[in-house]
Amino acid sequence: MPEPYDVITMGRIGVDLYPLQTGLPLAEVDAFGKFLGGSPTNVAVAAARLGRRSAVVTRTGRDAFGEYLHQQLREFGVDDRWVTPVDAYPTPVTFCEIFPPDDFPLYFYRLPKAPDLEIHPSELDLEAVASARVFWMTGTGLCAEPSCSATLAALRARNRSGITVFDLDWRPMFWDTPQDPAPGAPPSGSPHPAASARYREALAHATVAVGNLDECEIATGEREPYAAASALLAAGVELAVVKQGPGGVLAVHRDGTVADVPPLPVEVVNGLGAGDAFGGALGHGLLAGWDTARIMRYANAAGAIVASRLACSSAMPFPHEVEAALAAGSVTAANPSPAPTGSGAAS
Repeated sequence: MPEPYDVITMGRIGVDLYPLQTGLPLAEVDAFGKFLGGSPTNVAVAAARLGRRSAVVTRTGRDAFGEYLHQQLREFGVDDRWVTPVDAYPTPVTFCEIFPPDDFPLYFYRLPKAPDLEIHPSELDLEAVASARVFWMTGTGLCAEPSCSATLAALRARNRSGITVFDLDWRPMFWDTPQDPAPGAPPSGSPHPAASARYREALAHATVAVGNLDECEIATGEREPYAAASALLAAGVELAVVKQGPGGVLAVHRDGTVADVPPLPVEVVNGLGAGDAFGGALGHGLLAGWDTARIMRYANAAGAIVASRLACSSAMPFPHEVEAALAAGSVTAANPSPAPTGSGAAS
């Protein structure tokens, strides 16, 4: 059997068109850079930058943008053998607006359907998925069929072996509008009961859950960080990671370990992609066997570095950059508007 991958991610991919001018609405932007995008794909890139053998399971259109994404994955050192074409749908495109320090609207063009939601269970290399040291899936993969069934099949194949990460990744625009409850039915307590049910099913197979407060609310009904972490542990995971933005990150392990780590100060250029850098660094630290607090500090630093840069995939840091940021205690946007080199985004 071939050597297992360090990291296999599964889910969203696309082309991101980022404005090369910040502080302007899209209607006034006249220059864009073309970048590799999609959160789980960016996590695979982030892990590869940190020296991990990575691959991604996803699908593109059979078009020029799909070819571009294959080229970019190879350049980043991410195995693209499980990135397959779909004839019926075009490769998705995403635009964003950049209003530092904290406003980065995203505009997804994934209609009539994104190819990455056409992953079928029968197409999965379940032996490779099961043997990967880290398997990373996202909430978006649960929003439609056949992707939902494929994602759950991958989780079942792992049987909670190794490190199985559920990135809660709540993107309400990808889900059908929740139906009104039947007359006389008790309130569910969730803003999207159908999504919450699928999240609970996936959590039962995961060993790590990571998400922000909105995502934790979908998964557990809880928004208070400690309550959300406790609910995630009760749902079955071993490690709950609750991202709080300016409040830092809270990590609670089933063994009682708690790490409440403040953010690393950063001069923000583009906050998109910071969470994906955090994810790649989280997997890297777990594989290295570091203690929870060290992992959270390292992941925070990786995210801060990407937030200080315009792009995302191409902005994913190398180990020496993360160590330098930790030593400095902050991150400065030394080059806030780099020319595009061919990759990016946390869509």
